Amino acid sequence: MSALTAARPGQGAALRAGADGPPAATGGERPRRGYASGKADYLSRLAKIEGQVRGLQKMVDADSYCPDVVVQVASVTRALQEVAVGLLTDHLYRCVVNAARACEDDGQASLGEVASTIRQVIRL
Repeated sequence: MSALTAARPGQGAALRAGADGPPAATGGERPRRGYASGKADYLSRLAKIEGQVRGLQKMVDADSYCPDVVVQVASVTRALQEVAVGLLTDHLYRCVVNAARACEDDGQASLGEVASTIRQVIRL
């Protein structure tokens, strides 16, 4: 089950054990990324959203009723927001927690990055 659909019970124990954490950054490089709830799940959701966007293009091309198009735009927007929430949740549970455990400065930097990301999302 993914962060997109439900909380992951027991995940805290896996994180405490250090399972699947990204390696520490070396030489100024960013750590390798990983999607705790499943890359395949994100790719599947994004493919569905891509299909919805193609449907929107067809609706506009066919001069569909404007309110119907707007409702579909809202649906795509919500689907993308769910992906964003899942990614941010995975980032918090995986990357930020691991950075905070590794070093207080890394933890503070990760929290600052998350806060900045949330500010950008809220501006939508």
